[in-house]
Amino acid sequence: MRTHQVLALLLLVAIPSAASENSSTSRGCGLDLLPQYVSLCDLDAIWGIVVEAVAGAGALITLLLMLILLVRLPFIKDVEKRRPVCLYFLFLLGTLGLFGLTFAFIIRMDETICSMRRFLWGVLFALCFSCLLCQTWRIRRLVRQGTSPPGWQLVGLALCLMLVQVIIATEWLGLTVLRDSKPACAYEPMDFVMALIYDMVLLVVTLAQAFFTLCGKFLRWKLNGVFVLITSFLSVLIWVTWITMYLFGNAMIEHADSWSDPTLAIALAANGWVFIVFHAIPEIHCTLLPPLQENPPNYFDTSQPRMRETAFEEDVHLSRTYMENKAFSMDEHNAALRTAGFSNGSLGKRSPGSLGKRPTGSLGKRPSAPFRSNVYQPTEMAVVLNGGTIPTAPPSHTGRHLW
Repeated sequence: MRTHQVLALLLLVAIPSAASENSSTSRGCGLDLLPQYVSLCDLDAIWGIVVEAVAGAGALITLLLMLILLVRLPFIKDVEKRRPVCLYFLFLLGTLGLFGLTFAFIIRMDETICSMRRFLWGVLFALCFSCLLCQTWRIRRLVRQGTSPPGWQLVGLALCLMLVQVIIATEWLGLTVLRDSKPACAYEPMDFVMALIYDMVLLVVTLAQAFFTLCGKFLRWKLNGVFVLITSFLSVLIWVTWITMYLFGNAMIEHADSWSDPTLAIALAANGWVFIVFHAIPEIHCTLLPPLQENPPNYFDTSQPRMRETAFEEDVHLSRTYMENKAFSMDEHNAALRTAGFSNGSLGKRSPGSLGKRPTGSLGKRPSAPFRSNVYQPTEMAVVLNGGTIPTAPPSHTGRHLW
């Protein structure tokens, strides 16, 4: 009986001691976690958890942007906004790869992880910078000419530019790992930076070309050029910072080995968020906006008189009979006067009772026409209200009354 009590007491003492020992080595992680993944949950090395959270949030935002762009694609009617959609998907795919590669610099190194680091760093950044360069080319065309290259040309150029870095990274791995039989993790920081020279060239060219997007007559596209310029400029600052720290800063503060991976992981996450905030979100927002008119009509502009686009006769088709049939012609007026009792020249004769009055003179003989008082002659307003056709006379019409 005492033996069972002693064994139970030993188990109660051994379990907390083992847990405390494990928690002292990797506080915050589980008991069965592999040692190479300890940095993902180790509370003693808090940088891994922070960078992991930032990279994970960036990956979720990138996936959400891709989903929004895919769902709203059928509603994009503007041709100039539909052309770069495939380029946007390619750029978001590269940004998503950058956030995923961040986790490779948080966990501990092995041969597979080191090969992924050396190959994917340059390739993913080459993809993103190539998309930015193609976007700069597109905006320059839009600002100057109002039209952009086709979408397949933009995507094809971006893939061709990325393919150069794929060749460089493959040769670097092949020469050092396969030919010289060196471990994949045995490389100098300077070699890692030298393999990224092509990425730096793409970034500098993109920054230089982004300045030219601000010159042109089509103002509606200059805002896109401003966002590309800001993205390129911030990316240059990030690259200058991490290269300086990776090559010289960590060695100066005597933390070259322990701070190399945090420096590269932070650079990946920071550059990925710059791509999202200053390029992906503004471009997708501008793409999903409804198209605007280049020169909307200003109805309050009185500097120039505005004329009717169509003549009045095109709106109201008047018949030839009505055009020849004037309501109040001079002949009918004279005939009406004669019917009322005034003969030609009677207005000029002086009556016996008008000795003190000045003569009015004679109107002269005028050609007479029969008075068509029994003909219904509509006015212009009646024709307009009747839709352009001559209305018929009302049943009670007995002729035009005299004055």
